[in-house]
Amino acid sequence: MNVSGRWWRSAVVLLATPIVLSAQSRSSRAPNPAYASITGPIAKTLSGQHAYATTDYVQQFYRNPASRGFDASIDTVVHLLVAAGYVPEASASSSDRLTYRIESRPTNGLVWSPLGASITLQGRKSPLELWATNHNMLPSGSWSTPAGGVDAEIVNVGGGSDADLDQANVRGKIIYSETPGGGGRGRARGGASPGIVARAAQRGAVGALLGQALPGYNQQQKNRTAINFQTNNVPYDTTAKIFVINVSLAARDTLNAALAHGPVRAHVQTETVFETRPERTLVAEIRGSVAPQERFVYSAHVQEPGANDNATGVGLLAEMARTAAVMLKAHQIDPARTITMLWGVEIQQTQRYIREDSARAKGIKWGMSLDMVGENTALTGGTFLIEKMPDPSKIWVRGEDQHTEWGAGQPMTAKDIWAYWYNDFVKQRCVDESEATGGSWVVKANPYEGGSDHTPFIQARIPGVLMWHFTDQHYHDDLDRINMVSAAELQHVGRCALATSLILTSGKAEYAKAALDELAGIAERRIDAEGALSRAALASNPADSTQRTIIEAWRDYYVTALSKVPDMTLPHQDLTAEVTAAQARVTRKGDAVLETLKR
Repeated sequence: MNVSGRWWRSAVVLLATPIVLSAQSRSSRAPNPAYASITGPIAKTLSGQHAYATTDYVQQFYRNPASRGFDASIDTVVHLLVAAGYVPEASASSSDRLTYRIESRPTNGLVWSPLGASITLQGRKSPLELWATNHNMLPSGSWSTPAGGVDAEIVNVGGGSDADLDQANVRGKIIYSETPGGGGRGRARGGASPGIVARAAQRGAVGALLGQALPGYNQQQKNRTAINFQTNNVPYDTTAKIFVINVSLAARDTLNAALAHGPVRAHVQTETVFETRPERTLVAEIRGSVAPQERFVYSAHVQEPGANDNATGVGLLAEMARTAAVMLKAHQIDPARTITMLWGVEIQQTQRYIREDSARAKGIKWGMSLDMVGENTALTGGTFLIEKMPDPSKIWVRGEDQHTEWGAGQPMTAKDIWAYWYNDFVKQRCVDESEATGGSWVVKANPYEGGSDHTPFIQARIPGVLMWHFTDQHYHDDLDRINMVSAAELQHVGRCALATSLILTSGKAEYAKAALDELAGIAERRIDAEGALSRAALASNPADSTQRTIIEAWRDYYVTALSKVPDMTLPHQDLTAEVTAAQARVTRKGDAVLETLKR
């Protein structure tokens, strides 16, 4: 799809506009001074408004993998990269530090793209549902109506059994079933059930209207017009070519009231296309000056039709790429390692990047997924979260480290604990950002759950975290539009996300030394907090032997994690003295807290 036109002209103007920080954006307290040479220029350069503008463009599309909307989103990021100075990798010279490439892969079967839809009950002026306001009304695979649309009677078929369909005599009609069925974790139940749609098509129905039961966090009784998106649920039948429309709770109320007064007819128009299209992944890089084979990898998935999920990740990573390019050209940074940025299909893009080149995979030092990173928390109800690598909080869930409503994911045991410093390093960059901008930005963390682009990193034993927001009342529903996105939130997340990679790819020993001192302090505070929880638990159950185990686990976790901080340095520096001193601090704190459990 051509994305030149008005959007691209306005984007160029926006990128050329001087950045004026609001009073809220100015630092009220400097972040960790050890990293000021990086965090300072980021704060002056990275623009939440730029990320918001790209998010706004991307969120207008329904972005099934390889669909027209998916490709339009990829294309606009390419335009932004080119404007920032990135050059095609195939034509780059050895001195070019900023490169990009597009990887294309054949898809299995035809790719579905929705272009529009509406349904209007006979005798009424206002549509029951309209594509512009119900972006998820067409489940993946729904067919187009003939030119000019379809006028047909709507018949309620109850649960949609064979007997229900036969009794309703559905030939030439639009079936309607408000009975949800099926579905899995994080998805609406009901919608385009392959069984009822296929059986209706076999009996000559021209279309189907199907209800949903949304997950509890979507607050369906409150958000009555919301529809949850669904994929690959309409049978590909070139003879029947049946259209399917998901109906919201509000639409079902209207339909039920109308049907209670007698027969109801509707005019329906749907426009979709099935095409042979490749699946594309955009890969941009800032080449490392010393060890380009070592890298930090970002992933921001394009598919899914929401604004927060995940147009925000697409838009923010594009702005981070621009900011890093500005800083590189201004000689404010000189990454010794490579920074790689991926835009593509969730999880698959990261898996492929890791699995398709074993030599490349060995050089991946750290990974980060940007998924749902710009929420207006006052409107969505979500909280900014860093989903951690498996640490002791995954085994002993308590205190502030609680699982989200998404779910705890695969159970783990103590042997799955991964003693490393990355969780705390990333979170501290965000805490620094909060404190530097007045302390009002809320930063929290949750134990590992999986389900986004950080999962392949963890599975490959590559340190990886997820930046996201949850619980979100509009997660996966079509009220997740641009009005639920905050430019300020994008700016906060982008600053700490970019600072993380620029610090870690620098390879500087002074940064590692600062991290050792920082991590030792974090460890001491964590052990103190865990000690308070354990003492409270023992007060109610003095025989609880697990409390000592928990404190020992956190102590040992941090002692081991500290030993790995020299991984930051390039070339590798001997920091034995500094590591030993930091470990001694943590050991003393752990032993002291364990003593308090004896009393």
